[in-house]
Amino acid sequence: MIIPTYNGSELIRACLEAVSSQQTSKHYEIIVVDDGSTDNTPEMVREYPGVRLFQQENAGPAAARNHGANEARGKIILFTDDDCIPEPDWLEYMLLALADDVITGAKGAYLTRQPELIARFIQYEYEEKYARLQRLNTIDLIDTYSAAFRRDIFLENGGYDTSFPYASVEDREFSVRLAAKGYRFVFQSQARVWHKHADSLREYICKKYKNGYWNVMTLAKNPSMARGTSDTPFTQKAQIILAGLLLPCLVVAGFIPMAWSAPVAVICLFLATSAPLILRCLRQDVPVGLLAPIFILCRGFSLAAGLFMGFLNRNNWKKA
Repeated sequence: MIIPTYNGSELIRACLEAVSSQQTSKHYEIIVVDDGSTDNTPEMVREYPGVRLFQQENAGPAAARNHGANEARGKIILFTDDDCIPEPDWLEYMLLALADDVITGAKGAYLTRQPELIARFIQYEYEEKYARLQRLNTIDLIDTYSAAFRRDIFLENGGYDTSFPYASVEDREFSVRLAAKGYRFVFQSQARVWHKHADSLREYICKKYKNGYWNVMTLAKNPSMARGTSDTPFTQKAQIILAGLLLPCLVVAGFIPMAWSAPVAVICLFLATSAPLILRCLRQDVPVGLLAPIFILCRGFSLAAGLFMGFLNRNNWKKA
């Protein structure tokens, strides 16, 4: 298993404790790739004698993961992040997902214990996606927080695209690229890792904006992604479009009173598309459910703004 890290001294100890204590009879190695940390991360990692540590100049998490994959000695490589704490049976479930030779990769699931309202909403947001994935025999998206690939296929296809400068959507780009070639991935819901989600609305908005921005680059590299990925409900795509339409509709209505029906219609449609997630939240967590419309609106605006700015700046991207 491969863990990239950059100045992760406050996080990686819990991750290393978890991956070092997997309940399995299978032999496995732990690789940490230090991406040019300036804190005491390397010294902390060296406290774990069974961990293989590799260091590189700061080049981003995609390059660090590729470095680890090149150094790995097993036929299957697993990825998690330094802020994740895999459950004791995580490795067993991830390997079980690849027991069938036709399966190339697998994706696990997030858990969180956080009390913050926005963090709880994010977990329900993920669970909406997981419910969708569980109905599918194959998926086209594997996130690096809980990922497994056959090493030979990972390397044959060039690994993660290092033109993404930091953790953004490089995992989406890679898995969509492989899925388009016919490789088969599965969702393994029992392979779970604990994670600290964004705990403020501002942090959540910034993350969604960044995702929207870099998704434009992913779309440029993989046009088929315009149809959407297996974990994204149609309602979310509609919300991005509606959020993008709302502001100009409000501006027009400010000058033309008769045009107020347009923003009202957009808001009604937005609420209608948000209903499934709102109801999911209400059933499990009433306070989060009551605030869910605001969170979903912020998500829609942030993704729309990120996509718009990504399109404007597309010519500034480093060419892959």
